[in-house]
Amino acid sequence: MSLSDEVIRKEDLRQALAALIAADLATRARAHRAASEAATHDEAKPENDKDTRALEQSYLARGEAMRVEELRAALAEVRSMPVRALLPTEPVGVGALVTAQEGDATQHLWIAPHGGGARLGASSIQVVTPKSPMGRALMGKRAGDDCELAVAGRTRVLTIVAVR
Repeated sequence: MSLSDEVIRKEDLRQALAALIAADLATRARAHRAASEAATHDEAKPENDKDTRALEQSYLARGEAMRVEELRAALAEVRSMPVRALLPTEPVGVGALVTAQEGDATQHLWIAPHGGGARLGASSIQVVTPKSPMGRALMGKRAGDDCELAVAGRTRVLTIVAVR
């Protein structure tokens, strides 16, 4: 069954993406707590002036805390992003479900503010962010347009078959 034969609800895609981000957030929050506890644990106290275990753990905890905040913001943005059906003549933007052809291969892409690279809908739909090379190439294009993007030193040409 092709994507055009399936009923794809953007709300279902949004919920699936939010669930992925929420799971990553939970994992990162646990990692932050563990790193914070390790940095303040009695065993982390320096034994001499060259012992940097506590300092290294505090750097790790800080990095995890920053990632937790980024994920919280991403989750809020995904949960609040508009998910409406687009007219076939509308340009690609955040929330668009795009069918693109590259040679003989068909790709189904969903433009979302976060979660680039994730696969949704039984792995048939790839999340693309507007900040990625592919997202930048697709933004503003319409069904029937070609777009070029350079990836790893080679030029790819995608034809937009449908925008919904």
